[in-house]
Amino acid sequence: MKINTEKLKEIVGKDNVRDNIADLYVYASDASVHRNIPDVVVRPQTIGQVQDIMRYAYQHKIPVVPRGAGSGMSGQTVPLNGGIVLDMKCMDNIIEIRPEDVLCKVESGVVNDELNRALKPYGFFFPPTPSSGRICTIGGMIGNNASGIRSVKYGATRDAVIGMKVVLANGDLVTLGSNTRVDSSGYQLAKLMVGSEGTLGVVVEATLQISPLPKFRAMGVANFDTLEDAGRMISETIAQGITPSMLELMDNVAITAVNNAQHLGLPDVAAIVVFECNGMVREAVDFDMKRIANICEKNKGTDIRVSDDPVEMTRIYEGRKKLFPSLSKYGEGLFTTALADDMAVPMSKISETVHEIHTIAKRNHVVMSAYGHCGAGLIHTKILMDTRKKSQWQDAKKAVKEVYEFVHSVGGTTSGEHGIGFSKGPAWKKEKKDSLEMMRSIKKALDPYNILNPGKLMDSPDDWLTATALRYQTISK
Repeated sequence: MKINTEKLKEIVGKDNVRDNIADLYVYASDASVHRNIPDVVVRPQTIGQVQDIMRYAYQHKIPVVPRGAGSGMSGQTVPLNGGIVLDMKCMDNIIEIRPEDVLCKVESGVVNDELNRALKPYGFFFPPTPSSGRICTIGGMIGNNASGIRSVKYGATRDAVIGMKVVLANGDLVTLGSNTRVDSSGYQLAKLMVGSEGTLGVVVEATLQISPLPKFRAMGVANFDTLEDAGRMISETIAQGITPSMLELMDNVAITAVNNAQHLGLPDVAAIVVFECNGMVREAVDFDMKRIANICEKNKGTDIRVSDDPVEMTRIYEGRKKLFPSLSKYGEGLFTTALADDMAVPMSKISETVHEIHTIAKRNHVVMSAYGHCGAGLIHTKILMDTRKKSQWQDAKKAVKEVYEFVHSVGGTTSGEHGIGFSKGPAWKKEKKDSLEMMRSIKKALDPYNILNPGKLMDSPDDWLTATALRYQTISK
């Protein structure tokens, strides 16, 4: 494949085209285990430039991989077939904020936390709250349908997107959705783009619903001696009609790692549940917090503490937010890998699933954590293993397969918020086997030459372990 970099420099300027090996190596991976070198990195600054790049790629059948911050954990922005990595971070303008219409319009390179800083003076915020909020972009959040700790109350990115502008594979610009909360006519094409991982078009602008900042907030924490009790507490809270703004689980692996990394002195128990309620009326917040505390007690929760002190709430919240990087401190010689890491199950199956995750890990000689946004039915896991040993990768591969087989058997889904990419492709294709051809037909209609992020979702490789090079050094053991 021959790419005319001079043509690309004419479109975006020479400083926005990179093909030296150092830059290509950086863009060869994301936060997943995968790595594959692109041919060139291009950084557009306008919609017109994105259109011209796509017209050139379409004409010459060159793969294009749209990329935000590269914080995805499944290999979504790793270029399977080389080609162009389209770095969208330069398109970072907040176009308008319209509090009277409860919406804002932004370019796709806007960073989540930066958007919330801009919204705060208006008394609003953008609810999806990924742990990577300091770096992740709106375009990436749309591509993966990201959510976060607030999803139990506010939903995921798809719930907040009401419109967008998208550049198609042939360079055409289309406007999808509307500026209104309701839009009943025709196919919901804006929603279709959310979660498509850059395989259907390049999102260049998004119209987002925003929410008023709550005036009152309180946070609580409870300890549990068994994962089953913690799981029952979570499912009962939701079944009782309570809508917390956060309902998070941390198992003992997560607790140990956070204590080792951050020295928080969390108790050595099987599980901790962190819960939060927010709203505009203090009495309503206090009422729901008391109800949740009672449910904790009913399900054998101990040392139940509730606070509205900002310092104490921040301390609790930071421990949860920094959990993922803390996992690398769990044990000597164990490294964190994002593999089977964000399945979702029906609420009634949370405790059973968390227990099974640990059983599978033990059977396959790896360590697995179980934590996450369980109030939304979403369970995060990370596999901790010695990545230098080839045998451990085979152990991990077996564990991943068994985890997803169990998740599917209880009516769960492969990914709740981190997307599919490569790592979850085999399991996801089994789950969606009845609709894969329908998705391929949609893909072919919008991208007949298959240039937009090829080899992802329904066309992902059947073996994620050999799909690309790994970011980890291995030795033969």
